Amino acid sequence: MVHKTINPKILYYGNPVILLTTMNEDGSTNISPISSSWALDHFLVIGLGAEGKAYENLKQRGECVLNIPGPDLWEQVESLAVCTGKEIVPPGKAAYGCVYVKDKFQAAGLTGKKSSAVSADAIAECPIQIEGKVRHIREPDYMEGIAIAEVEAAAIHAQEDIIKEGHHIDPGKWSPLIYNFRHYFGLGKELGKTARA
Repeated sequence: MVHKTINPKILYYGNPVILLTTMNEDGSTNISPISSSWALDHFLVIGLGAEGKAYENLKQRGECVLNIPGPDLWEQVESLAVCTGKEIVPPGKAAYGCVYVKDKFQAAGLTGKKSSAVSADAIAECPIQIEGKVRHIREPDYMEGIAIAEVEAAAIHAQEDIIKEGHHIDPGKWSPLIYNFRHYFGLGKELGKTARA
């Protein structure tokens, strides 16, 4: 194989899409699509824009729901890409045509569902919902405009038809929506499993 040095604008090399729900100051729920997250045990690290409503809400209330959509919801996710929960649209978002939308559930055709451990609503259509409490949040000094939040799972909900043996997600029945270099994908067929599976 021959390799060439490249300099892509983004490095979303295949990340699960998250619809992050957070509580607004008026008690309504905001939805923010994010594409940067990873998990270690019951802790999750998420990256998000520092000028958005999600970051503001996380700092003020310290809780959220990570709603994980399947591939069938890609159009609803994309419909939220040009929406912001901030009445005064931040310059960075205005540059690519973002508009203020108060009710993002209605805008995307999604349904709110009461959470059990946090105040923000979950998204009923998402097969996996992880309610979380923020343990640490910061804006790194090495990159302007981003924030990193460390979140501890407080409650995890999964659609019954993707659960096996009571508490495990069946990877043969579950496929997350993947954001792959700004294109949406689902998973392909199973290739094998790890020694720890």
